[in-house]
Amino acid sequence: MSVRRVRVVHEVGVEDLGDPGHSGPPRVDVHTRHAKNVQDEPRLAGQGGVVTETKIAVLLRDDLATWQRLNVTAFLVSGIAGTERELIGEEYVDADGTVYLPMFRQPVLIFSGDRQLLTNAHTRALSRGLRISIFTSELFSTGNDRDNRAAVRSVAREKLDLVGLALHGPRNVVDKVLKGAHLHG
Repeated sequence: MSVRRVRVVHEVGVEDLGDPGHSGPPRVDVHTRHAKNVQDEPRLAGQGGVVTETKIAVLLRDDLATWQRLNVTAFLVSGIAGTERELIGEEYVDADGTVYLPMFRQPVLIFSGDRQLLTNAHTRALSRGLRISIFTSELFSTGNDRDNRAAVRSVAREKLDLVGLALHGPRNVVDKVLKGAHLHG
């Protein structure tokens, strides 16, 4: 496999550093690595989709009500978006010029599992040095960020009543952390 160095020049374009000044949209056979490098002969997802080397994942406890799943997911991914700015793309603009907020550059996969699986995933993530966002059952009864943080701070790590966690990391590491979880469906 050959590797070509390129630089991202805007949301959908790259400049070939072997041929400075030549920029254009990435070809279907080009694959992003670590948000800035591009490599030939990628693993493709579906029809022409690009597979990133990292994964954003949310793990939810399987006994949550629908509204709780949605609420927990929204809170958890905000932790990733707030700390890993390189994961956020450019603003969206419609044909009329209306500007919309940017979103993640890659999909967020939602998994579910029982209480023990969530506890195991939490332990594995921390043992691998991953930063994670967590949501505990106590947070359903608080109404603001200060009280949320106080609720988490009042419980030892091993006794946290986790209902969800979110993480971002290398695909293989995230897969190991989430071993046994099933895609939410």
